[in-house]
Amino acid sequence: MTTTMQSRPEQDERGPGTGRKPSSAGFRTDVQALRAIAVLAVVVNHFWPNVMTGGYVGVDVFFVISGFLITSHLDRELVRTGKVRLGTFYARRVRRLLPAAFLVLVVSIVLAWFLLPYPRWTTNAWEAFAAAFYWENWLLAAKSVNYSAQTEAASLVQHYWSLSVEEQFYLFWPLLLIGLVKFGGRRFLLPGVVVLGVLSLAFSVYYTIVSPSEAYFITPVRVWEFAIGAVVALAASKLVLPRIGAEVAAGIGFAMILVSAFVYGHTTPFPGYLALVPTVGTALVIISGMRPDRQWHTAVTASAPVQFVGNISYSLYLWHWPIVVLAPFALSGALDKGALTTPWRFWLVGVSFALAWLTKMYVEDRARTWPRLSRSTIRTFGAMIVGLALVEVLAGGLQWSYHRQAAEAEQRAAATSTDKCHGAGAMVPANNCAAPFGPAHETIMGPANEFWLFPPECKSLEDEYKAADRKTTTICDYSGGDASAPKVWLVGDSHAEHWIPPMLDLAREKKWKLTVSTLGGCPFADVALVGYRGKDTAAVIERCTSWTPRMTDVIAADRPSMVFMSFFSRKEAVNDGSGRSQAEQYLQGLDPKWRKWTDAGARVFVFADPPLNGDIRSTECVPESPQTPQDCALPRSEAQPADPLAEATRSTKNPGVKLIDFTKYFCDEQLCYAVIGGVAVYFDRDHLNKEYSRSLKPMIAAEIG
Repeated sequence: MTTTMQSRPEQDERGPGTGRKPSSAGFRTDVQALRAIAVLAVVVNHFWPNVMTGGYVGVDVFFVISGFLITSHLDRELVRTGKVRLGTFYARRVRRLLPAAFLVLVVSIVLAWFLLPYPRWTTNAWEAFAAAFYWENWLLAAKSVNYSAQTEAASLVQHYWSLSVEEQFYLFWPLLLIGLVKFGGRRFLLPGVVVLGVLSLAFSVYYTIVSPSEAYFITPVRVWEFAIGAVVALAASKLVLPRIGAEVAAGIGFAMILVSAFVYGHTTPFPGYLALVPTVGTALVIISGMRPDRQWHTAVTASAPVQFVGNISYSLYLWHWPIVVLAPFALSGALDKGALTTPWRFWLVGVSFALAWLTKMYVEDRARTWPRLSRSTIRTFGAMIVGLALVEVLAGGLQWSYHRQAAEAEQRAAATSTDKCHGAGAMVPANNCAAPFGPAHETIMGPANEFWLFPPECKSLEDEYKAADRKTTTICDYSGGDASAPKVWLVGDSHAEHWIPPMLDLAREKKWKLTVSTLGGCPFADVALVGYRGKDTAAVIERCTSWTPRMTDVIAADRPSMVFMSFFSRKEAVNDGSGRSQAEQYLQGLDPKWRKWTDAGARVFVFADPPLNGDIRSTECVPESPQTPQDCALPRSEAQPADPLAEATRSTKNPGVKLIDFTKYFCDEQLCYAVIGGVAVYFDRDHLNKEYSRSLKPMIAAEIG
């Protein structure tokens, strides 16, 4: 799950002007222009993600600027006084950044309650809490390596991750510089920062390879970007270029930023070494502005519109993302199938600019200069505590409301589950159900619908069957200690996970020892994997292709009675260079596994994939059409394309392998449905609703005999 936001760098106390020439100190219109470019890159990336696919490099531009400006300020104070007044420094950061940040957090929490479906309240509550205390980046890093959380919708405050990185930088950077000066004098500042930057860059390159999702968010992989700006600040007197050199450096620098913003994309391994392009480009622009004279770009970069955007960049960053997330909900009645048209996007960008300007004028500037705060460090921190308390009280209230709504949804699901026409039962002709495709009793998916959860009696195996850093295997023993009880395995990716609910029900009923072993995005076959929905990194492919053969032998050695399998082969592309079909390549990679298991005495059952959902219809279709869910039905030919795993299973010569194809419980002869038997079929874009999956238990029991 990757998102791309930037946070506000430190600004000079004076407001922007249009005629002041760049210099190494004081207000610089070229730096303000860099802010404008950075924030516009991110805004365009979020409103038009296919136009500027690498707009997330704006965050890197801001990190370099912050490193430059903060280090310049601290170095001047060290030269002037020989020390840094930490209380004053931190209080200035509080007055500059927190009032606007708290305002947007409070408004976001309130709007989440009014506009977002209740299952999204808990994510927004937790992330608002994390954002207020500036550890949002670490929370997102933890989520990024949790496969079950990767399909979770973005929160209104997810963009605070980069503000968290900056605040962590503000916290430790003065201490680092003070320590270097105490250790060996000011002459140690530059080499110390260089060493730290090199170490951070090396770690960034390494960690982006081994854990790219987590690497995007954590602070250590970003320190070197601040260090680049710091090096420019500390070596400023030696970096004044000749006029021609400065003009060329500025041109190259701007080009590096813009090219990376347009060329990079969501599959680009980032940050790593590729982040050198926008960061070095930013440094070149800053270096070129060390000369006091005008440059070729000054007429544009110092112009009033560019300076205005740079001036409101922090508030624009804060407001634009909640607007992106909330717009489809706030405007649902005015949108065509939930899609934001280009005119709507421009209108929302205008709203973002208006809110940013108002916040800059009446919150940022006034809070920074309000005498009651600016004259007292203690009162500044007191106001900070009040702001934190307000955010946490509101976040706590949102969380409480979520749990209340979730409990009520659980009760509604339990009340309808015994009806013979509930869920898949409505598709059984013998049940004579009058309105199988009528409204669902619950259109919003919450905890009662989460398919991947295990009950407390199940035991997760922490180390034995790990795939690199991922836990994969859980045992649910309902045998009561009977050594002769059937051993049953369920294996695959997350499309095996959505069969966990009915398998657990069967395990309880039949007293099985059920073992579930799954790895998200990984087909359980020995194949030349390309990747899930596009090319995966080498580390992700290696994790999958080394885990599946090992688990094949583990399962065979357990001598199970039955093995159930499922994975999303439609979107897990393979290519061995032979030109054969996906089904043929999968069959070659599956037959030896199946043979090992059937030779060990197991019967193998393969679940054919359910019809597609999010790839062919809006995931908001059911909530937006609660009384007419038939509007969400789609042609069977479109919803149920060829399934390579099912085709491979039909082609095998192994008599111990059987395909379980439940298409008739999702579709009639013409259409596939999103609501059946009063139950929403899907939990999210790719997976079944737990309630619907459980309604298929009798059908699974009939298949296995």
